[in-house]
Amino acid sequence: QLQAFGGGLAQAGGSLRLSCAASGRTLSRYDMGWFRQAPGKEREFVAASRWSGGSTYYADAVKGRFTISRDNAKNTLYLQMNSLKPEDTAVYYCAASTGILTTLRVKNAYNYWGQGTQVTVSS
Repeated sequence: QLQAFGGGLAQAGGSLRLSCAASGRTLSRYDMGWFRQAPGKEREFVAASRWSGGSTYYADAVKGRFTISRDNAKNTLYLQMNSLKPEDTAVYYCAASTGILTTLRVKNAYNYWGQGTQVTVSS
């Protein structure tokens, strides 16, 4: 089971750090990703991290502002979000992949999803 938390209200230009904790799974064995879904929009890719080799991937909209990382000792995935913009407002979800697809940029690449956490950025 995955649980995302750490969302909240931030001002534009501010920062938040999201966490994704796992129970019953060892995150170090999975490719992991963050997605977000704004009201009336499709769920979209934000960032991903390979379990092997440490490669990371980012959506163009967040590149240079967001950082995905993981602490295997704590079995936790993080998303550090800096320089937040109102358009970052969405429910953020973490997800785990066993490698069913080559890419990590699509929803279908992931086997397991956590409950989302709301991020609201005010202008």
